[in-house]
Amino acid sequence: MAWVLLIVGGCFEIGFTTCLRYVDGFRNLPWTLGFLASVALSMALLEVASRSIPMGTAYAVWGGIGALGTVLVGIVWFGEPASLPRLLLILGVVLCIAGLKLTSGH
Repeated sequence: MAWVLLIVGGCFEIGFTTCLRYVDGFRNLPWTLGFLASVALSMALLEVASRSIPMGTAYAVWGGIGALGTVLVGIVWFGEPASLPRLLLILGVVLCIAGLKLTSGH
């Protein structure tokens, strides 16, 4: 269950980075509220997951999910480059996350 919570927390990290693009100096209230809610949920889920998963592993996986997801959101929705080197580096992040999961002992 801790891994599920960690993955969901990583998804909320993607949410807060996406919202951050639209907060406009925290003057855009709907996006600011989305940002604050996503940050709170993401951090709370990371904290709960890290009770069972080693903190270093939990943080690396959480951050990796957020980074990977944010790059993919940028490519799909914001027209950021999808060059072969970027895609290979994203694959590297995925492989590192999988490796941490496999070696965590949980």
